[in-house]
Amino acid sequence: MSVLVYTESENGKFKKAALEVVSYAKAVADQMGTTVTAVAINADDNESLGAYGASKVLSVKDDSLNNFNAKKHAAVIEQAAKNESAKVVVLSSSADSKYLAPLLAVGLDAGYVSNVVEAPSSTSPFTVKRTAFTNKAFANTEINTDVKIVGLSNNSFGVVEASGSASVEDFSPSIPDSGVNVESVDKATDKVSIADAEVVVSGGRGLKGPENWGMIEELADVLGAATACSKPVSDLGWRPHGEHVGQTGKPVASNLYIAIGISGAIQHLAGINASKVKVVVNTDPEAPFFKAADYGVVGDAFEVVPALIEKLKAFKAQNA
Repeated sequence: MSVLVYTESENGKFKKAALEVVSYAKAVADQMGTTVTAVAINADDNESLGAYGASKVLSVKDDSLNNFNAKKHAAVIEQAAKNESAKVVVLSSSADSKYLAPLLAVGLDAGYVSNVVEAPSSTSPFTVKRTAFTNKAFANTEINTDVKIVGLSNNSFGVVEASGSASVEDFSPSIPDSGVNVESVDKATDKVSIADAEVVVSGGRGLKGPENWGMIEELADVLGAATACSKPVSDLGWRPHGEHVGQTGKPVASNLYIAIGISGAIQHLAGINASKVKVVVNTDPEAPFFKAADYGVVGDAFEVVPALIEKLKAFKAQNA
């Protein structure tokens, strides 16, 4: 009857989102008077999940799962949920988890609620708060099925350390043939991925060309941030499509989102609206982004950003 959580990893290391969903699952388990069991696929250091609330880790080692496959991964989690008699399954809001969640819901005959931002306000009936209308509103949603699947919005609950340890058990589920073979995977080489970033620095057409992207990367480096861009920038080939954020690109739920030279089309704002603090730098005081931003600077990015970098470097040097 434990709360089951799927912990995503890459190259054997747990992603930040994995630690956040374990922290969330611990809060749910405490409300329900039970424990947390984590499913880890081809991950190392499984015991470390105990520091965030997991009591047990089901360790799955299978080379056929090295590349994400929604059908295969959903089957693994489904079998783990049935093995543990789990009534609540917690996933992140990553692209991978959003692909596998519907398959898992069908397999477990479960209700699935995405974009959840808080621990349940009630477990009987099971009620969660989620974002709605592209993060412009909240909805309190009841899940009335016997098994419940919760998709936690990134950076909404936070990573919470807990005192405890986790036992690790080998788990060997049956892996179905998905009919899909992955021949190669191209991954972004950024120091910080957009999905895991707490700070994102994003640039738009106001930068005038790819040759000016150095200051975006320098600002991101100073802040320990990920770099991103608007759709027109990726369409023009200035930046890879993997950096395109917005409703038609990658959704962003960072603690701080800095938009430089981005006007703020509705599709872009819809994809980054879950970010907690939004800052915009633009020469046009009528740019739509100013209406959505928490802080705005009307000015030339080529003057503002270098000055900001200089001030940040001085601040870091004084507080090192």
